Amino acid sequence: MKINFCAILLSLCFIPFCLFANWLSFRGESGNGMISQSLSPNIDLESKLSWRIDLPGRGLSSPIVVNNNVMITASSGPNQETLHILSFDIKNGDLLWERRFKATGRTICHEKTCVAAPTMVSDGKVVIAQFSSNDIFCLDLKGQLKWLRGLTFDYPNAANGLGMSSSPVISKEVLVVQVENDAESFATGLNLLNGTTIWQKKRPRGANWTSPSILGKGKSQLVALQSKEGITLIDPLTGKNQWSFMEGASTIPSSTILGKIILVPSNGITAVKGLPGGLSHTQLWQDNKLGPGTASPAISGSRFYVINKANVLTSADIQTGEIFWRMRLKGPMSGSPLATSNYLFIFNEDGLGQFVRLGKDKGETVKSLALNDTILCTPAVADKSLFIRSDKSLWRLSE
Repeated sequence: MKINFCAILLSLCFIPFCLFANWLSFRGESGNGMISQSLSPNIDLESKLSWRIDLPGRGLSSPIVVNNNVMITASSGPNQETLHILSFDIKNGDLLWERRFKATGRTICHEKTCVAAPTMVSDGKVVIAQFSSNDIFCLDLKGQLKWLRGLTFDYPNAANGLGMSSSPVISKEVLVVQVENDAESFATGLNLLNGTTIWQKKRPRGANWTSPSILGKGKSQLVALQSKEGITLIDPLTGKNQWSFMEGASTIPSSTILGKIILVPSNGITAVKGLPGGLSHTQLWQDNKLGPGTASPAISGSRFYVINKANVLTSADIQTGEIFWRMRLKGPMSGSPLATSNYLFIFNEDGLGQFVRLGKDKGETVKSLALNDTILCTPAVADKSLFIRSDKSLWRLSE
C-alpha cells in the first residue's frame, strides 16, 4: 500500500486551526464551570501571548471561543440601542469582523446591567447572539447574517424593567431561549437553520436571570428550565415537560449539572439524581448552608464549589453534600467561578482575579491579578488561556 506523504503533510498544516479547545457557551460546553483543558494559575498580563483590546460598548456577556475566533457582544448608544457582535483573532486580539444592529425591543435596564448581558452560543458552525431587548441574531463564523428574530414583535409585553440576561442553549439542532419576566413569560424553541418557531410555551411570571442547562447526551438529551417555582426538564424538539422539581429555586444563580445529578439552588442547594431515562429521580441531599449568592456553582472532579453572599467559598461533595472546607474571598462577586482539577478561577466586581488551589482539606489563594476595571461576567477558557471582559475591554491572559 502506497502512502501519500504529501497529502498527510498537507493535512497536518490545517491541524493548528483545530487544536484550540472550543468554549461554545456560558460556563463552557458542559455548562457547569468545569475546565477540561489545561490552565495554569501563572497566567498574567505581561505574558507575550496576553493581550487587551478596547470594546465599543458595555457588556456582561461572557466571551465564547470557536476555533481561532474569540466572540463577544456589546451594546452602545444613549439608550444602548446599538447592538454589537464582534470576533477577534485568538492569537493577537486583532478584530476579524464586527456587525452592528439596532435593537427592536426595549433597552431599559438597571444601571448595573446592560442590553448585552446574555452570552452567545455556538454549535461550531454558526453563532447565536441574544440580547436583553429580545433580539436574536444567527451568523456564520465569518460574520455573515443567516437570520434574525425580534421577539418583541411576537411577544410585545415580554420585558423586564431591570433587564434580562438568560443565555440560550443549543440542543438537538434547536435553539432554546428562555424569556422570563414580570409580564409575558415564555420559553421557545427556534429552528437553528432559519430561526422559525418550532414550539412556544408559557413560563412562570417573574423576573428571572437564570439560563437553561443541558442534561444528558444524544437522543436522551433534555433541557432544564429554572424559575422561582423550581426546575422543569423539557424535550428540546417539542417543548413538552418531561419532569419537574417544584420546590422553588433561585432566579439568579443557575443549576449545575454533572452526569445525572442536578444541583438546584433551592433551599440552599438540593441535589437530585436519576434523570433522564425513566425520568424518575432520587433526592440525594439538601443543605441550606450551601446556598449560592449571585455566582452559580462550579464542578471539579467529585466536588463542587459554591460562593455565598458573604463571599465565602465552600468545597463540598457532589454525592453527599459533605462540606470539606471553607475560605473567604474578596468580593463582591457577580460572575461565576471556573475550575480545573486543581485550581479555581474567579474575578470579583472590582476586577480582582483570585486563583485558588483546591486542596483536599483547604483552599489557598495562590495568585491575585488586578485588572482594575468593573467585571461582572464569567470568564472563558481556550488555548491554555483565560478570556475575560469588562465594559471597556477584552483580555486574553496567558502563562
